[in-house]
Amino acid sequence: MSLILVVEDKESMAQMLSETLKVAGYQVLLAKDGREASQRLKEKKVDLVLTDLKLPHKGGLEVLHESMERNPLTPVILMTAFGTVENAVKAVKEGAYDFLTKPVDPDHLLLLMEKALEKQKLLKENMVLRDEFSGHLKFPTIIGKSPPMVQLFENIQKVSQSHSTVLLLGESGTGKELFARAIHYLSPRKDGPFVAVNCAAIPRELLETEFFGHERGAFTGAVGKKMGKFELADKGTIFMDEIGDLDLSLQAKLLRVLEGSEFTRVGGTTRLKMDVRVVAATNKQLQPMVSKNTFREDLYYRLSVFPLIIPPLRERREDIPALVEHFLNYYSRETKKEIMGMTPDGLKKLMNHPWTGNVRELQNCIERAVILTEGKQIGLNHLGLNENRSEQNFTEIPFEGTLQQASAAATRYVESQMIRKVLKDTGGNKTKAAEILQVSYKTLLTKIKEYDIEKPNHS
Repeated sequence: MSLILVVEDKESMAQMLSETLKVAGYQVLLAKDGREASQRLKEKKVDLVLTDLKLPHKGGLEVLHESMERNPLTPVILMTAFGTVENAVKAVKEGAYDFLTKPVDPDHLLLLMEKALEKQKLLKENMVLRDEFSGHLKFPTIIGKSPPMVQLFENIQKVSQSHSTVLLLGESGTGKELFARAIHYLSPRKDGPFVAVNCAAIPRELLETEFFGHERGAFTGAVGKKMGKFELADKGTIFMDEIGDLDLSLQAKLLRVLEGSEFTRVGGTTRLKMDVRVVAATNKQLQPMVSKNTFREDLYYRLSVFPLIIPPLRERREDIPALVEHFLNYYSRETKKEIMGMTPDGLKKLMNHPWTGNVRELQNCIERAVILTEGKQIGLNHLGLNENRSEQNFTEIPFEGTLQQASAAATRYVESQMIRKVLKDTGGNKTKAAEILQVSYKTLLTKIKEYDIEKPNHS
């Protein structure tokens, strides 16, 4: 239900407008003059402003300018009994949606408001979608009947009905954004925007303006006012992916925003209210980072109100056949091929593969296989999965032989996976990886060779 701010100094007119709008299904906030309108704009995030042009203390044009300062997308309709073409042109040029002369025709007013609100909605959606296209998810369907996934679904359904902040924890490629979208679309905010920000993909110096927007002239190159992701996500959900990569200085600013539900654009002084549900995600272990003072403890507890752990694919192998079928159907349609399924040896290979890149790696594997195959089935030769010593030795730990043998195999498996993960996190930087793993550079090189780890897995 849209909230309309009505600014009118004549009580009878204000009441008439209020009743008309309430009967039409709007919420109404009243202000009797421009000064009171300013206060209302500070207190509430309104969807449309309907204001008289001539008001005590502050005029309608000043109300227009203040509303535009707080939210450039909020439409403002001006009314006057002294309507002239000059006034109408000036108001529209300065940003008003439209101009009405008194006495106001209620039907005309309601139609004008409906068009203004629809235009506002489209503008916001276009701004959000423009940023989403490059990372648009091809597979919005979440697939899985394994016990870990069933439990995860149940928790998502419960938390989605609240306004609590959610922290999604999981390895790269597990589909954290997919689950964030599920939380949004199952929530009361489903009709609002879903805005995603990848904290690791945006340069540190640009991330603050990406979050909170900026005013014209805030820095070199800021030729106009820009709305940030928090403004665009108003009445919806903001998804902050890779939150563990956030710079410490920005962590402090984000904490203040989350605690106060208000923010200031870069280069601005006006504090703006927000009504946003926050879902954050990371593939990093935040608690050790808190201990090392690389992630703020207060922000960690503010984000992890309701933590959800997304299991890696290797811990829910029983879901692999359903995922394979889903991806096969999709890419068969996309490539216009009639592929009936997998050969037994191909499916066995998929079931036993370590899947360090999780569901994303499986998706890429099936897409590639569909492109390569010329027949009706996907076989082992189409999968392109590396047959190396590390995969052969570490796919499964043998529960046979002596305890010492099993322990040695487990140690090799864990070391291999840790080295792969740290190399991936450091972008292949072996010096940095050796520091994190607390081994010498020479020892790391020896183990990379021993485990046949030529390069980090990317997903």
